[in-house]
Amino acid sequence: MRLLAFGEVLWDIYPTQKYMGGATFNFAAHTVIHGDEAFLVSAVGDDDLGKETLLNVRQFGLKDDFVSVIQGKQTGKCVVTLGENGIPSYNLLDDVAYDYIKEPQSGHYDLLYFGTLALRGNHNILAVKNIIDKKLCDGVFVDVNIRAPFYSEKSVLFALENADYIKISDEEMGVVTQIALGNVYDDGCKAVEELSKKFAGLKLIIFTMGEKGACVYDCVNKKFYSHSAAKVTVESTVGAGDSFGASFMSGFFGGKSIDDCLSLATRVSGYVVSCADAVPKYDVSKI
Repeated sequence: MRLLAFGEVLWDIYPTQKYMGGATFNFAAHTVIHGDEAFLVSAVGDDDLGKETLLNVRQFGLKDDFVSVIQGKQTGKCVVTLGENGIPSYNLLDDVAYDYIKEPQSGHYDLLYFGTLALRGNHNILAVKNIIDKKLCDGVFVDVNIRAPFYSEKSVLFALENADYIKISDEEMGVVTQIALGNVYDDGCKAVEELSKKFAGLKLIIFTMGEKGACVYDCVNKKFYSHSAAKVTVESTVGAGDSFGASFMSGFFGGKSIDDCLSLATRVSGYVVSCADAVPKYDVSKI
């Protein structure tokens, strides 16, 4: 798979250490581990973290052709606090370099990735729209990644209206359906079906439910697939959803069945939550 990953690259700042991350970076880095070619479309500041970011992007095997250095803006940061059961809370800095991403003007890619955090400003919404309008990518995958307060009705609807494949967690589904359908559903499967009816361009909806597992709805054939969660000791859930989405889409574009993609994504995300790092080193063939 040849991936164009648009969005945030930032540093997760913990009390005693820091990790480079951001959903877009995490997703792209995991696809590289699966053997794909990933082009990161993002921006950093002209600061020490920006320089360190560019070095790390290359070390993770990502292409940095479309990572811009924005003068006068700092590299993105997110202060992370881990609560009970490793569930993270986030304090994201606003008006940073990745809010001003410059999109590529040409090229051809299998898949475009983006999430709603990178769409918190009009600049990036327009940039993504330009990529889609120029048909640089054959398909669009959206991980909504709701991060309050950095989402809006505009960004969520833009994501739903432009996605071919979308991933939504159980924690996010209520927000998404309230905006898109004017309703919150007790039944997650019902919510998925209603989203499929409203947004005709959707081909697959991936619905993750943490320790309850995950399901995928084939919107074309109107069929559900499901898989139980891996049983592991949780160290941190940071990056788990990114690894799930990346593993699934890498497998899907590699020709695997939906069942096999779900199994792969479950195993990889299970391993990731057992680690402190959002992108730990692993061998896909041994997971």
